[in-house]
Amino acid sequence: MEHVYRILVVDDEEDVREWLASLLQEVGYVVDGVADGKAMRAALAERAYALLVLDLRLRGEDGLQLAREWRQKSAIPIIMMSGKGDETDRVLGLEMAADDYLTKPFSGREFLARIRAALRRTTELSRPALPRQDEAHECYHFAGWTLDLTGRTLQQPDGQGCALTQGEFALLATLVRHPGRVWSREQLLEHTRGLDTEVFDRTIDVLILRLRRKIEPNPRCPQLICTERGAGYLFKAGVSRS
Repeated sequence: MEHVYRILVVDDEEDVREWLASLLQEVGYVVDGVADGKAMRAALAERAYALLVLDLRLRGEDGLQLAREWRQKSAIPIIMMSGKGDETDRVLGLEMAADDYLTKPFSGREFLARIRAALRRTTELSRPALPRQDEAHECYHFAGWTLDLTGRTLQQPDGQGCALTQGEFALLATLVRHPGRVWSREQLLEHTRGLDTEVFDRTIDVLILRLRRKIEPNPRCPQLICTERGAGYLFKAGVSRS
C-alpha cells in the first residue's frame, strides 16, 4: 500500500471488533478497536485516524449521536454499521453524519471494498487540482454558481469553492446538463452509477438532500433542485454553458 492508514473500530461485541481488525490488518491497515463512546473519544483525542467504523447500536449509547458529535469536530469518513430492518436509522445516519452504511451481517469482501472506497474518496478530494492550460474547461453557470466539469470543481457566487463528494458531483452534473427535465430516482441512479461508485452506497434522496444543503439559499424550500411530486426531481434554474 502507498499509504498506511490508521482506522478506529467501535463495536461493543469483542468478536466483531477482532474480526474487523483482522480483516483490515491483513491488507495493511493499522487498527485500534474500542467498545464504547468513552473509549472512542479518548482514542480520537490521542491519535489521528483516517477513518472511523462505528456500530449504531452500542449498549446504552446512541451511535448516531456519537457520529454527529465527532462530525462536528472532524471531516474524516465515518462508516456506520447496524442490523437489518433499520432503514430509518440508515437514512438518518447518512443524512446527519455518516459517509457510508453497512447492514449486518456483511461479508469481509464488502467491508474492505467500502473501506477502500471511503479512503479513496477522501484522498482524491484532498488532492489539489492541477491547472490544465491546454484544455478548454466545460463549465455550467446557474444562479451565480459555476460547475466546472473538466476541473471537477464547484464555485460559489462569492468565488469560494464548495466541496462535493464524487457522488454529489456526478448527480449535480447530470441535473445541470439537463435543466427542466424530470428524472425519476431510478433514472438518476442508472444515469450516474457508471460515473461514480458512491451512488451504489447511498440513496438518491440522500444525495439530493446533501446537495440542497450546499447550494440552496433555503434547503427547506428548494428553488434549484425541485421535487416533482410522484415523478422525481428536476433542476429548475436557468443554466448557461461556457
